[in-house]
Amino acid sequence: MTATGTTALLGLAAEAALAVPGVAGLQPRLAAAAAPTRASTSPHRTPPEAGVRADRAPGGSGWHIEVRCVLTRGPRALDIARNVHDRVAAAVIAHLATHGVAEPVTVSVTVTGVAA
Repeated sequence: MTATGTTALLGLAAEAALAVPGVAGLQPRLAAAAAPTRASTSPHRTPPEAGVRADRAPGGSGWHIEVRCVLTRGPRALDIARNVHDRVAAAVIAHLATHGVAEPVTVSVTVTGVAA
């Protein structure tokens, strides 16, 4: 996979989202892996990238990134979600630009829960 392919963008988006204060982890899309995740060396843990989906936009021009996150108690969920949106978008756009790719990027953030 190229440096601007789906796999690279998944890891980059997961890293950017997890760096946002108030994000407890990323929620995998599969119900079988229901616990929030952070990067781990344990083979039994779901990788944080499982909480991110990256697809080419219709027509192949640009990317759509979906992030599913679990938040900590405290700050307003809306503020954290906006911060995740902005940081993921900035990280992906900057990454693409460093590889000479200027494509539109859309990001959606879904808050799936609040950690106790």
